[in-house]
Amino acid sequence: MSEPELKLLQTLVYRECGMFFDERREHFLRDRLQRRLRACRLESFYSYYRLLTSREGRTELAALLENLTINETSFFRNKPQLDLFHKVTLEELLQRKHSARDWNLRLWSAGCSTGQEPYTMAMLVCDALAYFTLRNAPERDLPFAKPLVPPPWKVEILASDISYSALRTAQEGNYSEQQMEPVDYMYRLRYFDKIGEHYSVKQPVKQVVKFDFHNLKTEYLPQGNDVIFCRNVMIYFDEPEQKRLVEKLYRCVTTGGYLFVGHAETLFGLSDKFRMIHQNNGTAYQRDEVQE
Repeated sequence: MSEPELKLLQTLVYRECGMFFDERREHFLRDRLQRRLRACRLESFYSYYRLLTSREGRTELAALLENLTINETSFFRNKPQLDLFHKVTLEELLQRKHSARDWNLRLWSAGCSTGQEPYTMAMLVCDALAYFTLRNAPERDLPFAKPLVPPPWKVEILASDISYSALRTAQEGNYSEQQMEPVDYMYRLRYFDKIGEHYSVKQPVKQVVKFDFHNLKTEYLPQGNDVIFCRNVMIYFDEPEQKRLVEKLYRCVTTGGYLFVGHAETLFGLSDKFRMIHQNNGTAYQRDEVQE
């Protein structure tokens, strides 16, 4: 691959999805482009570029972008951060909404990969709601049968990704014993069915999570979220694109809502519109109201 061909393809990928491949990750990009070139049975990278930029090449462009993402994820990833989410931010959020008699809770897992993150969020939210309801509802109002989301609460977790194959796997919600390793016995019992050699997410949990395709490069992103998880996504972007993404996420989260980014990621130098919360090695960012 010539340098001009590489530059053309780098620029195209950046324009389409914001992924930036510097010198350290250039070999990865070259490798994935080689694979797609062979799959398309084309002889030159310039021909491949022309295919990607043609009307007929939209499917191949989606396939290339899918190959460039690393769908690494797991259940209960980064426990200190999830403890902060479960025990501190959710508690504050539920108290605030309870006082305002607002029973709607909306969360977004941006870059959900094969579904372990949004299903983890669903389990933690359902646990927090059950405990909160037990402490706050009069005994006579507690239903005999305990639904996953106790009324009058309504929970919606939107889970999005740029990879269609990852979304298909996430929607199926079937996981191997190895993938289930971080999930303890009580969570397995309450939220999964053991079917043969794998575990299947129970239907009531699936009903809480809605999967959809989203490209974070676009301006049209879901608004009105109380909590956003966008972890290990910014690492794919350069600093200007990171700033644009954080600004968009600011608009997507409600005032007082929370943003969770990856363990190795930070909003320092990217935005001053969030307040950092750090507790027991877990970090979150709360949206401050900024006077325009």
